[in-house]
Amino acid sequence: MGKSKYPLYFSFPALAVFLVFFITPTLIGFYYSFTDWNINAKDIRFIGFQNYAAIFQEPRLLTALFNTLIFAAAVTVLQNVCGLGLALILNEALVLRNVLRMIFFLPYVIAPIVIGYIFRAIYHPEHGIVNQILEQVGLAALAHDWLNDPKYALFSIIVTDIWRVAGFSMVVYLAGLQFIPKDLTESASMDGAQYWSRFRHIVFPLLAPAFTVNVLLSMIGSMKVFEMVMVLTEGGPGYTTEVFYTYIRSMFSSGEFGYATTVNVVLFILVTCIGVPVLMKMKKREVEM
Repeated sequence: MGKSKYPLYFSFPALAVFLVFFITPTLIGFYYSFTDWNINAKDIRFIGFQNYAAIFQEPRLLTALFNTLIFAAAVTVLQNVCGLGLALILNEALVLRNVLRMIFFLPYVIAPIVIGYIFRAIYHPEHGIVNQILEQVGLAALAHDWLNDPKYALFSIIVTDIWRVAGFSMVVYLAGLQFIPKDLTESASMDGAQYWSRFRHIVFPLLAPAFTVNVLLSMIGSMKVFEMVMVLTEGGPGYTTEVFYTYIRSMFSSGEFGYATTVNVVLFILVTCIGVPVLMKMKKREVEM
């Protein structure tokens, strides 16, 4: 029996919502990126590529770009490493396995702002639990002002965000592991294949769709980081933890609406230019079961 086909017009409501709430605002944003729209302007004038040219003369934005790329690369790699490790461990027949899965996933459902305030207390230089633990175990020399020292501020934000999102990657990898036939791994085990060999030649290739989803979502989400940075450091000290969205927020706050929209468009183009090749590359390594 062949597959039933649904009429094309069934998709019209979803397409209409997508057109109204996503495509139209995007096109309007592109238009305003070519204007001098600001809080003091009586009229909005079309100024061509002047806003785009101004971007390359702004060293603060280059710092934001560098920090955003560092943050995205670190979070994407470590989030997936931690998520995959947790998924492999919690896919085994452990006592309290379901409870542990819930505990590791719980941070993801908490609002980033709430987590940010919790970790501001944890990182506090005098009363924070991190420095107190280091002092208790005789490692007081490693205690720092984690959020106000330029050498550690971005690192502290990265660690916090990985703690928050690793549980989400774990769930996606666990879902991928459920689709791998146990016959394959059991047959390999009976043939004498060790755990690492089974993981490398059977589990890892068949987890490719889960890798694609996780890597893409991690990368896009981390390039749009905002709440965590705002709550923990507000882009400081100085501009050492400035990222794209904190810079955009400051431009909107100062009334430079056209220029801020331009920076937002640049981020959209940057995410697209990185995300599409990554998606195409990872789709090629997916295999059919």
